[in-house]
Amino acid sequence: MKVLLTTLNAKYIHMNLAVRLLYHLNKHKHDIAYKEFSIKEDITSMVNTCVAYDMLAFSCYIWNITQTLSLIKLIKDVKPEIKILLGGPEVSYEWEKIIALNEIDYIITGEGEIPFGRFLDEFPHVDFIPNLVHKKDGEVKYLSQSCTFDLSQYKDINPYEADEAEILKNKVCYIETSRGCPYKCEFCLASLDNKVRYLPDTAIKHNLLHLIRHGRVIKFLDRTFNVKKDFTIDIFKFILQHHLPGNVYQFEITADIVHPDIIKFIDEHVPPGIFRFEIGIQTVNQKANLEVSRKQNFDKTRKVIQQLQHKIEMHLDLIVGLPLDYLDDIKYSFEEVFKLFPSELQLGFLKFLKGTPVRDKHESHGYKFDPAPPYQLIESNYLSREELNEITMIEEMLEIYWNKKRACNALKYVSQHYSIFDFFRGLAHHFVLKSDFHKHSLLDVFDRLIEYAESAFADDYRLKQLIAIDFYLAHRSRPRKILLRESVRAVREQLIKANQLDINSFRYLFFEIDFDLLHFQQKQEIIENKHQLIFKYSGTRNPEVIVAG
Repeated sequence: MKVLLTTLNAKYIHMNLAVRLLYHLNKHKHDIAYKEFSIKEDITSMVNTCVAYDMLAFSCYIWNITQTLSLIKLIKDVKPEIKILLGGPEVSYEWEKIIALNEIDYIITGEGEIPFGRFLDEFPHVDFIPNLVHKKDGEVKYLSQSCTFDLSQYKDINPYEADEAEILKNKVCYIETSRGCPYKCEFCLASLDNKVRYLPDTAIKHNLLHLIRHGRVIKFLDRTFNVKKDFTIDIFKFILQHHLPGNVYQFEITADIVHPDIIKFIDEHVPPGIFRFEIGIQTVNQKANLEVSRKQNFDKTRKVIQQLQHKIEMHLDLIVGLPLDYLDDIKYSFEEVFKLFPSELQLGFLKFLKGTPVRDKHESHGYKFDPAPPYQLIESNYLSREELNEITMIEEMLEIYWNKKRACNALKYVSQHYSIFDFFRGLAHHFVLKSDFHKHSLLDVFDRLIEYAESAFADDYRLKQLIAIDFYLAHRSRPRKILLRESVRAVREQLIKANQLDINSFRYLFFEIDFDLLHFQQKQEIIENKHQLIFKYSGTRNPEVIVAG
């Protein structure tokens, strides 16, 4: 029996760790292979690849379940006798409707190593395999059983050893050092496994070294990487010992429990820019946190972020829609977190994942959510549809102007002098009058921003200066002149001579501003100080800014 382990990734750059682990555990006993697709690939090509096998085992998630089921139906039309097995978080709970589909033969729920291995060993006699859903004589059979895989069995397994180095270099490579999460946040599937188990240390380091040498972006899947202080520092030391230029390492961190020794180690030893921390703040509202069994000290979280920002690229997350989180609470959380100026701020919306407590008791909070993946919130006792639509528009502005680094100086200024939440709300309403959130040019982005600033903040010349500076920083080639009047010819000639500017190889723009830009960028404080800014354009790289007297 030829078996293919497969999945549909959300993007080409993503990789699936689960299919690789299951492959390496079973390759020595069975005719088994693995192959990944992406959800945007040509479906005919995927069908043609899959029908060469006798059994297909799909790894299923909220981002691919709809496309996976559509693909399977086409596969079964071409080859009805092929067997289909599903696994993964999206089919581990509330699987009744999926197993009822004619094209689905088997489902494995929960952790897959033990059931999948036994399934291959004993097929077609599958009646006594734990956590396997299957059909027999017109009935659905399911033997629910607790079976925890011994992670020490991964001591000699490198899930990426069969992947070409060039492939790893261009993908996001995932590695796990542990499973489980010590917390019980009711919106998260990780909360269902509160026992944290670690893989063998030798395997972790062997596999990590392989990814360091052959990959580029390495993302740790641990839900709270910093649970054990000594372990965290040991892995950080190992990374620094073997780090190669261009490599980036991303970790999920619970910031308010970061041990002072970890902070000290990072401050003293970690070079800037190679570590990314993903920190789920979710909300600053303690009532909302407690309602979903979540503990967080935001003051500690903020302090840790501020202590590490000079070394670590911060990706912060907020969730819209938690119980007891009203619009004013969301606005407050957004503004407090935005003032930390993370590299990226994600404003996500509550999703009612199968198996999570928040889904199980959604009616008690008046929640209505989309019945189709990703099960996103529609309305609740705390947020109307209209309010959620407003926040969705704000999220679009956050992505366009902050996360894509289009207007960072101007937005920092806004956050210090106005409500950044209300600013984004007003900007969004203006933006949609002339442009599309998902189809626009760089000039559109700045034209809408300039129009809104001139309309709503007509007297704030400083804001317009900063918008202009952001505009000039956003182009690799010299753009048109906006808002600021360029320095007169005599001043330009003097600056060219004084700074020995190469006017034959580069293009320049010259402007006088009345505040210290470098101090503002470092401290977000305005100090009046007239001086010249020179923007140097190469046409291929981001512009260089020269500050002249």
